[in-house]
Amino acid sequence: MSRCNALFLLGFSALISGCASVLPGPAPVKPTASAMRQAPPSAPRGEALLQALLALGVDYREGGASPIAGFDCSGLVAHVYREAYGMRLPHNAKAQSEVGVPVSLAELQAGDLVFYDTLGRPYSHVGIYLGEGRFVHAPKTGSRVRVERMQAAYWAKRFNGARRIDARAETTRN
Repeated sequence: MSRCNALFLLGFSALISGCASVLPGPAPVKPTASAMRQAPPSAPRGEALLQALLALGVDYREGGASPIAGFDCSGLVAHVYREAYGMRLPHNAKAQSEVGVPVSLAELQAGDLVFYDTLGRPYSHVGIYLGEGRFVHAPKTGSRVRVERMQAAYWAKRFNGARRIDARAETTRN
């Protein structure tokens, strides 16, 4: 893991462990009434975020679903939710886009799944939203799991939507 990723992981770990109260940050976005109707209450997000950040620096591998073998985008998401909540998500970005409930950009919360059109078809790529306009993902062959800014031109023009998965409800079904 690079020094930058290690520092990010350390800082983010402090944030999710409750130390964020001493750091100034952006004002929270108040959920809309429609979001409150659509999105069930979410399980604590810290464990999913920790699992996602622990994957930083792991090599991309098509079809990969473990830190040892490497990850592709949907394999990373499936691994994170399995490790964090014992959930079995499909190992396919399009199929993952059908789990949970849709949320708008303004309603995004850490742990939500974000979807992109990177192959000329909707929902061909997935990542996990970290907060403050950043997401973690396994981008492509020859690269490693990393954090990106959603506002970067490449990602902003390819955004397809986001989904919130209620880990408590999903784990009771599996």
